[in-house]
Amino acid sequence: MSLTLRTDSGCTEAIIDEDCGLKRFYEVANILTDDLRIRFTHKQDDFDTLTWNFQYKGHGLTLCYNIYTGISIYPYKFREAPRKDNDAVIEVAKHLESRLLVNKAKRYIL
Repeated sequence: MSLTLRTDSGCTEAIIDEDCGLKRFYEVANILTDDLRIRFTHKQDDFDTLTWNFQYKGHGLTLCYNIYTGISIYPYKFREAPRKDNDAVIEVAKHLESRLLVNKAKRYIL
């Protein structure tokens, strides 16, 4: 897993995993809940996309899973998001990157 940041849509979008399934999405959601103590405030589950909103240090963010594009995090306000919301995306993504790498290493050790 390598963190990819995109800004071409007018905000910072962190691509957590481009090629994964729903199981990985729930793993990411559990890490956010357990490590960062976030609480999902709104969950929208459609046929091919899940979008779950949450607050991180006062910044509105969205965790998104799409069967075609994978898992990403971006500001809830998208293009209208202030710089600090975009910075929060990077902070959360870096935490996830380190945790997912640790989890992957544990699988190889066990």
